Amino acid sequence: MKHTNLRYLTKEGLKNILVNRLMSVASIAVLMSCLIMIGCSVLLYFNIDALLHSIEAQNMIMVFVEKDADEKILNEVKTNLENIGNIEKVTFVSKTEAYATVLESLGENASIMEDVDASFLPDAYEVTVTDMQFFKETVTQIRGIDHVISIRENSDLAARLEKIRTAVTYVCIGIIILLFIVALFIIANTIRISMYTRRLEISIMKAVGATNSFIRWPFLIEGITIGLISAIVGLAVLYLIYYFAGEALLTIFGVFGGTLISFMDYALYLLVGFILVSVITSGIGSIFSIRKYLKEQGSVVDENS
Repeated sequence: MKHTNLRYLTKEGLKNILVNRLMSVASIAVLMSCLIMIGCSVLLYFNIDALLHSIEAQNMIMVFVEKDADEKILNEVKTNLENIGNIEKVTFVSKTEAYATVLESLGENASIMEDVDASFLPDAYEVTVTDMQFFKETVTQIRGIDHVISIRENSDLAARLEKIRTAVTYVCIGIIILLFIVALFIIANTIRISMYTRRLEISIMKAVGATNSFIRWPFLIEGITIGLISAIVGLAVLYLIYYFAGEALLTIFGVFGGTLISFMDYALYLLVGFILVSVITSGIGSIFSIRKYLKEQGSVVDENS
């Protein structure tokens, strides 16, 4: 296709949006709504995932070493813990630190510990797990380390957290797929209506030998432009929604000790995602709609023309 023709057809595609502005505005509004709901799902997923990571960080494994362990044994246990693949961090907790924690937890009743010193407590290691999915396997490996007398862990909480993360992931994926299909349907029908309003012009173009590509290009540009506008405006509206809903969400997440993620940290990724979704749905919707219309009109010529 010549550069002059390409420029002309692109202008025609942009002009189609103005000619069918009512339908174009409706399409932008619907597609933008789909993108906003996708964005809300993505932000909700990231916030829940961050909250779960925060809870997981508090779900540490306490590994208690033999009470009479010397420095050599303590270093050996630490090395063995660090060699386990699913361990993110190993922090030493001396019996003195543990004793101070016990006194703090007792508060006003700390006086009952006056005749007891820290010697009755074992030294320990506070272990943070990298992937909660392999929590039980990690605990089993820790139990097999020499000089470890006991472990304090909460495998039930770990299992629940993993189930919550899996459920949230599937729900968000399902919502995104459903809205992607809706967006595809909206764009396809918009282009189809636009072609119907220009059916006489298309028939004349075919009669004088216009190729399929020549006819398709303006409508493809129209669909993609609608998609791009929807993506940019949708991101701006999503920011406002997240900003005003942030206080309510923060109250809910604060109960579990979590905080909200920053919108600006994900703004670029959301914009790229919105543009990709918009362009892909607009492109696919336009292509299928144009092809179907031309077939119904008996106007499809050689695809290579």
